[in-house]
Amino acid sequence: METRDLICINCPMGCQLHIELENGQVISLSGNTCPRGDAYGRSEVEKPVRMITSILPVENGDLPMVSCKTSKPIDKNKIFDIMNALKDVSVQAPIEIGDILVAHPAGSDADIIATRKIQKI
Repeated sequence: METRDLICINCPMGCQLHIELENGQVISLSGNTCPRGDAYGRSEVEKPVRMITSILPVENGDLPMVSCKTSKPIDKNKIFDIMNALKDVSVQAPIEIGDILVAHPAGSDADIIATRKIQKI
């Protein structure tokens, strides 16, 4: 049996989670004070996900770069594949918040969306 200790990051409480695993599956989780801690602990040890944030160069925009993020959390093991797919991407102004800048990079099921408005010059 394997054990893992984590700090929950879903709220300011920062609960100390103690998780017991058998064959990669959670058999016991303790230390959480709310259901979100339980869900976080299980997700983090069984299939961790992350949001990616980045910036992309903008052509013909009032700013040279636009901030962006994934439209939903992606598998942690796909982070480098997605970042590698973005390294040669540039986008055209105008850009609105929420615009899809790159659809399904590296075959993921998430899109890269703009988090800032960029006007065309």
